[in-house]
Amino acid sequence: MHYTSKLKGYYTDEEGTWLKVYVPGVDLEERIQNKQLKHVEIRCDDGRHISNEQRKKIYATVKDICEFTGYLPEEQKEWLKYFHIARTGCEYFSLSNCSMDTAREYINSILDYCLENGVQLQDTLLNRTDDIDHAMYKCIKEKICCVCGLPHADLHHVDAVGAGRNRKKIDDSKHRKMCLCRNHHTEYHKIGAEYFTNKYHVYGIIYEDEKSIEELEKLKC
Repeated sequence: MHYTSKLKGYYTDEEGTWLKVYVPGVDLEERIQNKQLKHVEIRCDDGRHISNEQRKKIYATVKDICEFTGYLPEEQKEWLKYFHIARTGCEYFSLSNCSMDTAREYINSILDYCLENGVQLQDTLLNRTDDIDHAMYKCIKEKICCVCGLPHADLHHVDAVGAGRNRKKIDDSKHRKMCLCRNHHTEYHKIGAEYFTNKYHVYGIIYEDEKSIEELEKLKC
């Protein structure tokens, strides 16, 4: 669940930033103890309102989804809002005056919907996203080329595993990766990492999720 909180204090050291956070009107003690919560997600809202560029990305993507589902734009937009609310636990919002952070997260959700359901975008994913890290992560998760959007793409190790090493028996969880179709995978090796990155504005990320961690632990047994 998501809660609106107040930042009461902070300090930084060589390990990172420590926060003192107050959640008004909510008793989280039982949930924290019963579920032994140790990890939370922090979203910093700087108060800026949705930008025109974000609106353009949203309406263009909603249009592509309408072509896929057959719904009218207004009803599709509302359905996607509730889809996003169900996923994130956020409150209802308006695209006329929501924050830039809310708009960014909404864009993530509707692009996730496209990638999960095979919706064909009329533009590249990188031109539609407002959060490249999230898009790169989702492409790896769904095995979709981060450049052209083709499915059944290959996992490319930006940080090379090394010749002769068994990829099934090493911990590559801290290696940067990206997902590329065969054509773009071949091009990457042909023109080199630097030129490829500058040409397509994609980059490798460290990819870890619960499933990949479980699979890694099985390999270690």
